[in-house]
Amino acid sequence: MAGKGGGASIIIKRVQEGNETPHHGGAWKVAYADFVTAMMAFFLLMWLVNATTEKQRQGLAEYFNPTLIHSNRGGSDGPFGGNVQNAETNSGKGAGASRDTRAPQAREGQKSGFEDMARHIQDQLTGSGAESMQKVNVFRHVVTRMTDEGLVIELTDLMEEPLFVGDSAQPTPAMKELAGILSGVLGRTRNEVALTGHVRAYPEMLIHSPVWALSNARAHAVRNLMEGSGFDTARIQRVTAFADRRNRSANPMDPNNNRIEVILLR
Repeated sequence: MAGKGGGASIIIKRVQEGNETPHHGGAWKVAYADFVTAMMAFFLLMWLVNATTEKQRQGLAEYFNPTLIHSNRGGSDGPFGGNVQNAETNSGKGAGASRDTRAPQAREGQKSGFEDMARHIQDQLTGSGAESMQKVNVFRHVVTRMTDEGLVIELTDLMEEPLFVGDSAQPTPAMKELAGILSGVLGRTRNEVALTGHVRAYPEMLIHSPVWALSNARAHAVRNLMEGSGFDTARIQRVTAFADRRNRSANPMDPNNNRIEVILLR
C-alpha cells in the first residue's frame, strides 16, 4: 500500500527571519548638505565683498585679526579707521550706506530752533517783562523746564492761592488768567501741545479716592479754558491724568503736588 502512494517527494522550506539585505549608508547625503552649505556661504561672502567699501573691508579684517599694538594716537587705527559707521557718519558707498549728509545738520538745526523758541517762551512766562504787578504775582504759579519731550510749563498751586476751588475742577481767577496767557504765548507757535493733570494724595481711609477723576477733570478744565481763549483745538495732541502717581514733594499729601503741566512738544 505504501508503494502505491507514488514516488513524489515533499520538500519543506523553512525561512529564517533576520537575514535581510543590509541597508546602505547615508553618508552621501551629509556630504551633499555640507557642499550646499559651503556654496551658500561662498555666495554670501561674495555679496558682502561687493556691498562694502575698501575701508569697511579693512576694518572687518582688522576685527577678525586684531593686533595688540599700543598707540598714543586717537582711534584712527581702530576698525573702520576709528570712524563710527552709522546713519550719520557712514561715508561708504556700498549697499545700505547713508548718502544723506544733510540729515544731521537738519536735525541739529531743528533742535537749536526749538530751544531758541522755548527760551523765548520761558522769558515771557518769568514775569520779568510783565507790565503790572498783578501779572508778576500770577507768574509765580509758573515753573518751566526742558525735557526730551519738549518744554514743560507747570501751573502749580500756592499755599495762599490755589488754582482751583477746593477739591474741585472749578478754576480760580488766577487759573483763568494763566490759561489766557498760555493761549496767547503758545498760539504764536505751531508745535502740538499735551496737557497732564496731577493732584495730591488723599487719606487712604476714604472709600472712594477722587485722585483719578479730579486730575482728569482739572486737565480738561484747562483745555477748555485755552480753547475758549482762541487756542487751536487741533494742536492739542492728548490730555492725560496721572492722579497722585507723580508727586513733586516727598509728602504725597502736600498741596504743591496739585499742578497742571502744559507741554509744548518738539
